[in-house]
Amino acid sequence: MATIKKTDIRALDLTQLQQHFSSIHEPTYRAKQVYQWLWEKSARTFAEMSNLSKDLRQKLDEHFAINVVEVNNSQFSNDHTIKNTFRLYDGNIVEGVLIPMEERMTACVSSQVGCSLTCKFCATGYMDRKRNLNADEIYDQVVLIDQQARKNYNVPLTNIVYMGMGEPLLNYANVMKSIERITAPDGLNMASKRITVSTAGIAKMIKKLGDDGVKFNLALSLHAANDIKRNEIMPITEHNTLKALAEALKYYYSKTKNPITYEYIVFNNFNDELEDAKDLVKFCKHVPCKVNLIEYNPIQFADFINAEGDKIDAFSNYLKSQGINTNIRRSRGKDIDAACGQLAVKDGEKLSAE
Repeated sequence: MATIKKTDIRALDLTQLQQHFSSIHEPTYRAKQVYQWLWEKSARTFAEMSNLSKDLRQKLDEHFAINVVEVNNSQFSNDHTIKNTFRLYDGNIVEGVLIPMEERMTACVSSQVGCSLTCKFCATGYMDRKRNLNADEIYDQVVLIDQQARKNYNVPLTNIVYMGMGEPLLNYANVMKSIERITAPDGLNMASKRITVSTAGIAKMIKKLGDDGVKFNLALSLHAANDIKRNEIMPITEHNTLKALAEALKYYYSKTKNPITYEYIVFNNFNDELEDAKDLVKFCKHVPCKVNLIEYNPIQFADFINAEGDKIDAFSNYLKSQGINTNIRRSRGKDIDAACGQLAVKDGEKLSAE
């Protein structure tokens, strides 16, 4: 007898759920109850849905699946950062990080299995993109990391950054749905302003964010404000020049009035000179923004080196002298390969998860 392929119930919206209950001659208010269990209470099984009859729970279990994400492994850094490998329902693995700081508790989540971009300084860029994550798989990472924060530090999550594996704007629909469920009153009810989506720079999708009037924060991984240099480390710029990105960012800002954050890794003898800082200042004039200067975190595939501390300080001071809000962001979780640019599934991790 052939096995019935179950539908991922979290792929359905509330209207579709109501239609299903109507088709099986159940009252449509049951859909709202199930929806609440799935998105507000983060139920992982139908058995948990205690206000539904046992018969109804069994019917749901026969036709639908809740494709939950599981913590495969967790590593604890000396600075209290926790890196997780998450096992997806199909055996694929992604990584997510809990970053505890005095003023905030941040989850860094992945949006793709691997990445289709090939940024030379990023470990994920050396992996193939296997598939996009579904909205519920992104949502589950947030739920699991929040549970981890409460258990280990007795503090709930305050912030979420889409800065893990993958390019979020190349998984636009699922990323947007995950944010809708995370911020909805009948979801996790987190504030949009506590969420940041980071992109390597997909100009047409940045414009789409503007058209959609998003409320969350946007960060652009810039790393060089010079097309030749940027293209050397981020091949994406062959289709998204700095001019195209500037036009997209201006359009985005005109629609949302949200300032932009530029992420700028300072590499030794590559983009750490005064001339590079001057290029960045020019780019910063397009829209209201701030700059995060980031320490480089070495990976085994590349031979980039972090800029000297005095160079980073001089770079920062110049930006500040030009009126640009600038922060130097120190790496977290470097000792467990959990820092920015270091997330990549190691050989054998998928196998060990199965």
